[in-house]
Amino acid sequence: MSKPAITLLDGGMGQEIIRRSGEKPTPLWSTQVMIDQPGLVAQVHGDYFDAGATVATANSYAILRDRLRMADIEDQFEALTVGAMQEARAARDAHGSGRIAGSIGPLKATYRPDLHPPVADSIPQYAEIGRAQAPHVDFFLVETIASLRHAESALSALKDLGKPVWLSVTLDDKDGTKLRSGEAVADVLPIAADGAAVLLANCSMPEAMPAALEIFAKQSLPFGAYANAFTEISSGFLKEAPTVDALTARTDLTPDTYADHALHWIDMGATIVGGCCETGPAHIAEIARRLRAAGFDTV
Repeated sequence: MSKPAITLLDGGMGQEIIRRSGEKPTPLWSTQVMIDQPGLVAQVHGDYFDAGATVATANSYAILRDRLRMADIEDQFEALTVGAMQEARAARDAHGSGRIAGSIGPLKATYRPDLHPPVADSIPQYAEIGRAQAPHVDFFLVETIASLRHAESALSALKDLGKPVWLSVTLDDKDGTKLRSGEAVADVLPIAADGAAVLLANCSMPEAMPAALEIFAKQSLPFGAYANAFTEISSGFLKEAPTVDALTARTDLTPDTYADHALHWIDMGATIVGGCCETGPAHIAEIARRLRAAGFDTV
């Protein structure tokens, strides 16, 4: 029996460019580095393509009006969005192939479903982001969805903008059958069925992913996972306007160890894998090497 083709996503962007930039983390995350050092993001995208990734996830996760407003640069929303897309496109064009995903992060705060606006308020906000990204991307990647309300809002806002929507949820690190809100992952399935093209889990410990993937396998959409490499989501990071130095990287998730997890997800039926925060090009390169050795094609 032939093996399925695997979409190999890239890895983390924020910590990677902060390490390379030499700048201190700010509440604007990787957006500030993009402002201060144009071209650095494209270099990271290029390194991921060279490692074997087939998708460049645009550096647009934190380009949200509520985040920019805190830094008094809301008037740069459109310019920053286009800039992030141009950096991804430059790397893709230089590589000669690949797709561009428009990353859309959660409104208000990451890992804080309690702060996410009501559906009626958040739909127009996500729709504006989608309209700004749509001319530049192959699909939307709505990342780190922590609640059912978040999933419903984003999908309702984006599903009619002419580009596929990939929904990616973030899990309770101790129980992968639950979202970070405490709601059941299974309850995401009917929401995703109403217009999503792909269902993923991201920015959770790799050990939490199999429980969610077992649930994803019960529906018909392509599915997959890309995990983070944090020791935990600390209380300091859950405060208002956090910076990534409130989080600690694991030392045990080497590229080889991380690839073990990714190949296990593929054994479970996943056809889309990659890395999230604190993973880098070396992690993606090892997954790509393993896929080639096992006879998988990447798309």
